[in-house]
Amino acid sequence: MNSKDQIVKQKIEDLKSEIEYHNNLYYNEDINEITDLEFDKKLSYLIELEKKYPKFKTNDSPSQRVGGTITKKFETKNHETPMLSLSNTYSESELIDFDKRMKKNLPNQKIDYTCEIKYDGVALSLIYENRKLKYALTRGDGKKGDNITTNAYTIRSIPLKLSSIAPNYLEVRGEVFISKSNFKKLNYYKKKNNDPLFANARNTASGTLKLQDSSEVAKRKLDCFVYSLNSKFESVNNHNEALKTLKNLNFNVPDSYKKCNSIEEVISYIKFWENKRENLDVETDGIVIKVNNFNQQKELGFTSKNPRWAIAYKYKSESAETSLKDITYQVGRTGAITPVAHLKPIKLSGSIIRKASLYNFNEIKRLDLRIGDTIIIEKGGEIIPKITGVNIDRRSNESKAIKFITQCPSCSSQISKIKNEANYYCRNHKNCLPQIVGKVQHFIGKEAMNIEFLGPETIKGLINNDLIKNIADLYKLNYDDLFDLKIEYKNSEGERKIRSLKEKSCQNILNSIIKSKNSSYSNILFGLGIRYVGKSTAEVLSENFKNIEKLINAKYDDIIRTSEIGDKIAKSISHFFSDNDNISIISELEKNGLKLYSKKNININSSIKDIKFVITGTFNDYSRNELKNIIKRYGGKVSSSISKNTDFLILGENFGPSKKSKADNLGTNIISENDFKNLLLK
Repeated sequence: MNSKDQIVKQKIEDLKSEIEYHNNLYYNEDINEITDLEFDKKLSYLIELEKKYPKFKTNDSPSQRVGGTITKKFETKNHETPMLSLSNTYSESELIDFDKRMKKNLPNQKIDYTCEIKYDGVALSLIYENRKLKYALTRGDGKKGDNITTNAYTIRSIPLKLSSIAPNYLEVRGEVFISKSNFKKLNYYKKKNNDPLFANARNTASGTLKLQDSSEVAKRKLDCFVYSLNSKFESVNNHNEALKTLKNLNFNVPDSYKKCNSIEEVISYIKFWENKRENLDVETDGIVIKVNNFNQQKELGFTSKNPRWAIAYKYKSESAETSLKDITYQVGRTGAITPVAHLKPIKLSGSIIRKASLYNFNEIKRLDLRIGDTIIIEKGGEIIPKITGVNIDRRSNESKAIKFITQCPSCSSQISKIKNEANYYCRNHKNCLPQIVGKVQHFIGKEAMNIEFLGPETIKGLINNDLIKNIADLYKLNYDDLFDLKIEYKNSEGERKIRSLKEKSCQNILNSIIKSKNSSYSNILFGLGIRYVGKSTAEVLSENFKNIEKLINAKYDDIIRTSEIGDKIAKSISHFFSDNDNISIISELEKNGLKLYSKKNININSSIKDIKFVITGTFNDYSRNELKNIIKRYGGKVSSSISKNTDFLILGENFGPSKKSKADNLGTNIISENDFKNLLLK
């Protein structure tokens, strides 16, 4: 490197350090040593130097904050540990019951709690390798999420590089949000440009993270609070210490958390913030209470959905009164009939509410709801509007009782109940337009076939013009079918308009349909829309029935024996494949190139077939998930915990000492990453 390059490189490094120093002061110390103008000048100068000398630009540079990367499609990645949700409570008595459960399960132990304000944003997992931000993953389905790393780079309160006190591998979790002040600014400029306003800050933050142009993400000025250390860290034994450690690592940790020595102190903390939280520059909806001690957390464990050692206290939602103007009925893809309440428009929690779901007719009866009633409306979780009651004192003599319909509002078929269910259903699933549209929408969804550029209006246009009758017909479409197709839609004022598909739209749709032929077997199974078969169930089915023929021919007893498949799901699967029309659709999908079989190439002669592994620590050549996938591909099995049946513990750097200790006690074989590679070659 010549002397000029050395000078430039040093200048860039100095600028990067200086900018990150001021970032840290602003987000973690609430201090401004320089003006925004001075900060922006330094950042602009850095960008200018990196453009002129691109060989010195790195992924952890503050210049990444301005964005510019275009992401055509977000890849999904597995979470190292599931991103679970918290169970909710709404009263002091339920909190006291939670405390009693903790004491019952931890007898004769002192239990402390850490309380934190629950911020209304989007959960994010941040993974650092070699102390640099490697991945940012959304919650997704809890098991895997979208890799939105390029968008996370633009969030200034997320460190791109950690100090030397951090381990080489670190995962933290936090909440991405748009501050109240920034949200107001966004809508100010929207209004100024006569654009539709954003409804609320939480949904805006969620939608922003999914934008494919990171420079647009940067303009929204997202923020991030970090609330969880998800990796082992030397000398950190409880959540309170973890939060202090995260703060020392320059993560944006709010100062509002508190260690409480009793449930009474927890309740005092909740009362303290009930009204004071309104003064914060971020939307909040409750308090998170966690058992502080990590060993106690481990002892308490998890359910399939929630940690047993944590709970969220939700503050009472903002409510308002308005009048019920009418009830209409929607038909879902399964034929379920859902009543929809049409309301006199009212502003609630920052958005205008015109409609609310009533779930089923039982809810109408429970509320004794009548047309013309003054009703009480809340936002469930401050997002979904729901009717919670009727102001009987304001009921007029002109209010009208609601008589539930007997025919489908779309196809006029008779509707009926399914045994042990509250919903009514239209059984005309082959000819009822909303059901067909719903099935196609489900099939093309991101979690299924990921066919883009096909909205519900376009799907209706295809059906109304007899171009498709079911999901298999999508693969028969050609350019002439689509070009100039008339699509009816509603504009922002609710007026019905007509538009036509043009050349680019047609080509985009066809390209996306062709691309979807490479979808996995499990994605196709999920896309078929078999009742009760979610994404994870589809994956289980694809692993146990290696091709669609085996699943079609499977008896109920074969299906019910499959791990994680219960009676209701097994009956639904058997019923689906007993329908000849469904079999015909599957046959058409296969003819059109969809691969309804497992592509996993398991080497049955592999030396690790049926061998049980546990993995802990970090590795040079593989991530943990890559190791898991290799083991499964070669017929081995992976568990999360050591037992007497474990054959090998693969030990990496920064390993969990408890697993190694248990392996030593049980006499389990402990091997390195290189040992594992050699094992595969045998």
